[in-house]
Amino acid sequence: MLMCKGATRLMSLKQDRRLTLQERISLRLHLSMCGACRQCDRQFSLLHQLGARFESHLADASGEDASRQAGPDRSE
Repeated sequence: MLMCKGATRLMSLKQDRRLTLQERISLRLHLSMCGACRQCDRQFSLLHQLGARFESHLADASGEDASRQAGPDRSE
């Protein structure tokens, strides 16, 4: 049976890759019995989503900075 330490490892891996069938079953079984790990899984997911939004925001901001620097030629 999967213990909390192994479950958190799988939760973390789940953010970066698809778990194997055995890993998914083990994690689901553990999460069905462990409220603390269910909360941890929700937090991992939230952190992953926020990180993706932040990364997207940085990419948008760097694109805006580049367009400002290459702005129109104002030779008068």
